[in-house]
Amino acid sequence: MAIPNLSDELVRVALKELEQAVYNHDQWAETLYGTLICRLTPDERDISSDAHHNCRFGQWYYKVGAVGLRNHPGFGEIGLEHERMHRYATSLLRASTEGVPISTKDYERFVTALKRLHLEIATVQHELEGALLNLDPLTGTPNRVGMLSSLREQQEYVRRKQACAIVMMDLDHFKSVNDKYGHLIGDKVLIGFAHYVMAHLRPYDKVFRYGGEEFLICLPNTDAQTGCDIVSRLTKELASLPFEAEGKVAFHVTVSFGLTALEPDIPVEQSIDRADKALYVAKARGRNRVVVWDASMKELPAEHEAAS
Repeated sequence: MAIPNLSDELVRVALKELEQAVYNHDQWAETLYGTLICRLTPDERDISSDAHHNCRFGQWYYKVGAVGLRNHPGFGEIGLEHERMHRYATSLLRASTEGVPISTKDYERFVTALKRLHLEIATVQHELEGALLNLDPLTGTPNRVGMLSSLREQQEYVRRKQACAIVMMDLDHFKSVNDKYGHLIGDKVLIGFAHYVMAHLRPYDKVFRYGGEEFLICLPNTDAQTGCDIVSRLTKELASLPFEAEGKVAFHVTVSFGLTALEPDIPVEQSIDRADKALYVAKARGRNRVVVWDASMKELPAEHEAAS
């Protein structure tokens, strides 16, 4: 399961909310066991048809929830297992209230559902913690640590005829921004651009900080032409973002993009190199544009090589 594009702040918030929800769920489970063992009168909310909405975990999941996790497939699985677990819990509580012996089979169904719920929650927690470790501390985008493995995983889908575009993104004249406004403002520009791109791509798209002011964007289920349309829109939108430095007039920064298809039969690194060469051409043609790689660029230097 893929973690959607979330800033480090949103990942931390999602993780904290999930941990609190798990604590509330554990408290509910303790009360449930006590009710069954001691044959107490159950809470009416736990034997209603919508019991999974009424517990504190359910109130969080359905009414508040971790907004950043809404598009995570594991979040949906948590909901399914939680509802199933409550259905079995309700059956146990009603049997206990009516004085009917609880069968081993019914109890085992409840315990199995409870274990599955814990597994789904633990899986999402593990992914959030792993994502947090692999996030760039400045921009909150994933760093290069997991980039190649993520792209190789995507390449397997490409081999099954699912197109994917990768894009190198580089801020234009960024050195002059640092020189004129200072590195603190430069960092704000990087953060602003990274957050904007993450917020305005699809949940399953990926943005990695490649290094310096360069980012790599992975666009699954996207051919080169569609990718070009997406990035062309971003080019215009990013160029219109205003940035401010104290005592100075608001300024704008443009961005150049190099795009290529992720190919099934060449190393991922070679596809990245093609995107980098397309970026070099975008810079050479005047910046503030997107260029798609073609075979004529084969012998050109990559952008970072040309700048070195």
